[in-house]
Amino acid sequence: MNALGKIMTPSRVLVLGFAGVILFGALLLTLPQATQDGLGLPFLNAAFTATSAVCVTGLVVVDTASTFTLFGQWVILFLIQVGGLGFMTFATLFAMLLGRKITLKERLLLQEALNQVSVEGIVRLTKSILKISFAIEALGALILTLRWYSDFGWSKALYYGVFHSISAFNNAGFDLFGNFSSLTAFVGDPTVNITIMFLIICGGIGFIVLADLLGPRKKFRLHTKIVLQVSVALILLGAVFILIMEFTNPKTLGPLPFGTKVLAAFFQSVSPRTAGFNTINLAGMHDTTLLSMIVLMFIGASPGGTGGGIKTTTFISIVLSVFSTYRSDPHVVLEGRTLPKDVIQKAWAITTSAAILIFLILSILSYTENSDLLTVLFEVTSAFGTVGLTLGITPILSSAGKMAIILTMFIGRVGPLTLAFVLSQKKAKQVAHVKYPDERILIG
Repeated sequence: MNALGKIMTPSRVLVLGFAGVILFGALLLTLPQATQDGLGLPFLNAAFTATSAVCVTGLVVVDTASTFTLFGQWVILFLIQVGGLGFMTFATLFAMLLGRKITLKERLLLQEALNQVSVEGIVRLTKSILKISFAIEALGALILTLRWYSDFGWSKALYYGVFHSISAFNNAGFDLFGNFSSLTAFVGDPTVNITIMFLIICGGIGFIVLADLLGPRKKFRLHTKIVLQVSVALILLGAVFILIMEFTNPKTLGPLPFGTKVLAAFFQSVSPRTAGFNTINLAGMHDTTLLSMIVLMFIGASPGGTGGGIKTTTFISIVLSVFSTYRSDPHVVLEGRTLPKDVIQKAWAITTSAAILIFLILSILSYTENSDLLTVLFEVTSAFGTVGLTLGITPILSSAGKMAIILTMFIGRVGPLTLAFVLSQKKAKQVAHVKYPDERILIG
């Protein structure tokens, strides 16, 4: 058991835990009770759907509303909730409900899952995360239910409100409106748009930031300040760019009134931050606009949240590192604080690993799929960023393409660096910390 404990490090437990939840969900979706035709999904499609749900992505090979029964939809919703909050957070919830004490090993797993530097206060933080998450989801469900009551009646409105609130807060992007239409029927509806954007942003900024904002702390952490500043800047810049580029496009914003154009531009700027909902036809966008959305999807959400991507803090660390190099400054300074070199190294490692992964999967799909390169790049980046937006090729992916996207969604959710640690993890005492002589090579 001691040897097994050494092998099963926190990173490995988390990766295997996500894989186990995906396999469990896939098996449930193959049951006859899960689909309306009574046949169940073929295993590859079930695995794709379960991975998309657990990795809170939202890419779907079959239409959620018309394919699944109520049982199948609830399975997907459960997978979204577990995937968004993390299976260790859910395991802690069940342990607390049963009155069981949280062990040191479980605290270490929570520390890894929540990306914390210490186990001190980790259970208290987990309780706060659960309370805040459920409260925000309940608020979103209430607003959406009241909005949709006149359209669907109380029972359906309540179900739709709960489903889409959980899907939006966890940045999953699954919807029940059928025909792969997402929220296009509500492009001009301020209540639906603002509520969904609020839920997406709350889930995307990270649980630590939410706890910081809603807690008694009078002075915010540097992390909270940076996440909020970068998130607001990306949303505003993205919305302005989309509005300018698509303003007269007859396939997207062109036919809409000015107010609806602004609302749609903001929604399409928020959604690539790993949410997966859309209110206009993305396939009709100009290539330049799609490239800007690819950048937003690559950056993604913030650490410790329900989203994917390289994360906002990684992005700003890279940008500041580049500017420091331009100034020949050996230090990266942010808000009057110097970022440690190991943080900068980790940021570069995450970004480089993500770029290499996207290039490799892009190379595979450009060979296996009958689509242009931009469409495939959009799909791959969406999968890595656990976004769920698509230009329409997801339902027609080949078997090889589906497996490649499954792998990309999984790596995007657990993180490329975490997976690298799992595959090549060594104990600190096994690593020889030796400083070899310096010698320069030519760069650039």
